[in-house]
Amino acid sequence: EKKHQEDLQRLRGFRLLDDDFMTKVFEDIQCAELLLRIILNDEGIHVLEVHSQRGIKNLQGRSVRLDILAIDSHGRVFNVEVQRSDKGAGAKRARYNSALIDANVTEPGALNETFVIFITENDVMKADLPIYHIDRVVKETGKLFKDEAHIIYVNSQIKNETKLGRLMHDFSCTNAKDMHNKVLADRVRYFKEDERGVAIMCREMEIMRNQAHEEGVEIGIKKGRMLQLIKQVCAKMQKFSSAEEIANDLVEQDVPLIQKIMDVAPNFGPDYNVDAIYKALNL
Repeated sequence: EKKHQEDLQRLRGFRLLDDDFMTKVFEDIQCAELLLRIILNDEGIHVLEVHSQRGIKNLQGRSVRLDILAIDSHGRVFNVEVQRSDKGAGAKRARYNSALIDANVTEPGALNETFVIFITENDVMKADLPIYHIDRVVKETGKLFKDEAHIIYVNSQIKNETKLGRLMHDFSCTNAKDMHNKVLADRVRYFKEDERGVAIMCREMEIMRNQAHEEGVEIGIKKGRMLQLIKQVCAKMQKFSSAEEIANDLVEQDVPLIQKIMDVAPNFGPDYNVDAIYKALNL
């Protein structure tokens, strides 16, 4: 009951700038369509499908979750991310998402046009503009490369009377009655005031709590194994001179990892503080 009351209090404070809440609101096609039409200034966008928290894998097989992934009637692919932290909206993060979409979503041999859109709480680009469009350009000619891979940053700090400004105003509201866009206001009201919508959000928060706990346990197990390996490598460095020899003795096949430990460990000798070595490895 205490957790339920805490969830209700948290739900009341949710804004569309909170990704947990935003993903539920914009998994609705009508809401996603409104969002994309305003950001891209294109009333011709017709969304066919939309997925929230879509998991896609990188080349190492690790899953990355995208806040919103939508596909329109022209086969264009849209990834929309809300970022309250400037660090989470860096240029390489945008490039990474774009590459993942090309590898996992678009058709082989016929790359779809893609849009990676970051809606940021702060003005990440620091130019005091409401929106920034990033496309590849041929330096020598100044002409667009036209690879159809687009990155867009939307600055939620600017809440003027344009369509985009009014949308960013809505992203900062905690109460549906204060929002300009009726489609979004109705969806927000459903999750905050309707009994069924509130139940859905409370269930989602419980699922997220469980996932966070499981991920924390898994991270803890992996860290424990790594600390044990560091301890073993430090002990065997007195007997063996190469990573290959230590790997054979430990029946541990990851020679590059052992070598990395051997490179870092001497900086913490002769006591070999295992926690300090683990931190220095920056794994």
